[in-house]
Amino acid sequence: MGWPANKKPQTRQRIVESAAQLFTTKGFDNVSIDEIMKMAQLTRGSFYSHFPSKEVLYAEAITSAATLSVRAKMPNEVLNEKALLQVLVKNYLSETHLNDEQVPCPLAFLTSDVAHQNDEVRNAYTKAFRRLLIYIAQLMSESPNSEKVLSLTAMMIGGVAVANSLNDKQTRQNLLSACEKSAQSIIREND
Repeated sequence: MGWPANKKPQTRQRIVESAAQLFTTKGFDNVSIDEIMKMAQLTRGSFYSHFPSKEVLYAEAITSAATLSVRAKMPNEVLNEKALLQVLVKNYLSETHLNDEQVPCPLAFLTSDVAHQNDEVRNAYTKAFRRLLIYIAQLMSESPNSEKVLSLTAMMIGGVAVANSLNDKQTRQNLLSACEKSAQSIIREND
């Protein structure tokens, strides 16, 4: 009796999701293949039947983490575009996001880590960034290349990236609050 047809894709997804969680909280160099496979409840040997290298998995994990982190923080109720954007900004620029042990946004949590990786990883990061730009642009009824969309997106990612590096809780909270206030101002200007 053979494996079910969907077994390999499901196993691959378990590996990617485990990697996404570990990489976004620890970075590339601080995560081992053994740790990823243990979290996925698989043996190290099965890693290579799914991925040729840790770098290839890292690129795929960035894509998965970006999707999972945005979806996880959006409300289930139906809201208009402006309200959705306000919720996204509020949730993104929050202590809860900083303390997220599931899958925080790789755009903010892996910024400096990705800068030192190969082109495949940087391409995955760039695609995730562009997808966020497009999503925010749609919510603002703007071009993804508009100054407002680029500024808002960079402020969100940068605010969380810097806040994540601070060990002074009050400064971190002040920074997130200031970024959220500025972001909400950009949203209001867009009316």
